[in-house]
Amino acid sequence: MTLDREATRAGYDAIAGAYAEHFRDELAGSPLDRAVLGAFAEIVDGEVLEVGSGPGGVAAHLHGLGVRVRGVDLSPAMVELARAEHPAIGFAVGDMAALDVTEASLGGIVAWYSLIHVPTDELPGVLAGVRRALAPGGHLLLGFQVGDDVSHHDEAFGHRVRLDFRRLRPDAVAALLDAAGFDVTARVVRAPEPTSRAAPMPQAALLARRR
Repeated sequence: MTLDREATRAGYDAIAGAYAEHFRDELAGSPLDRAVLGAFAEIVDGEVLEVGSGPGGVAAHLHGLGVRVRGVDLSPAMVELARAEHPAIGFAVGDMAALDVTEASLGGIVAWYSLIHVPTDELPGVLAGVRRALAPGGHLLLGFQVGDDVSHHDEAFGHRVRLDFRRLRPDAVAALLDAAGFDVTARVVRAPEPTSRAAPMPQAALLARRR
């Protein structure tokens, strides 16, 4: 595990409870995000894995839409929270950069604001691994903040952390997806929701299909 991922795991372990409570209603306040997740739920076929599933809210939303979903997260504390709050869904500690799944076994993968913790030079390798895990024609859904900067935090929710949030450009992500063997099928860029507790900047979602 790289130093970046070790820092990410330690940071989210430290803030898991406060983070889950702070963002508990985030999806409820974003109708466009729910629409994107709803579209994904309609077109995906087979088991779905959410990578970077955190406290489990997105996986729970997909489960409520009839998706057969499970989640993995670097942070054991986040996994523990997700299991306690959503016992009908399977959650495990796991790394999106080293997915422990059978090749071509998944119908879909969701990385909802988790790709933002992957260093830029590691993105092609992560996306290659995602492609290997998906069946041909399988769907990938990405959510991320739009921008060019890296927001570094040494403190969060009263805890010392070392967390980097990398903002991404939709065109750049689309180019990476194309190089990794995906066709982008939909792109949504929205303004920040007035009630959101996330950073006040444009948010993007890209939906892609494995060739």
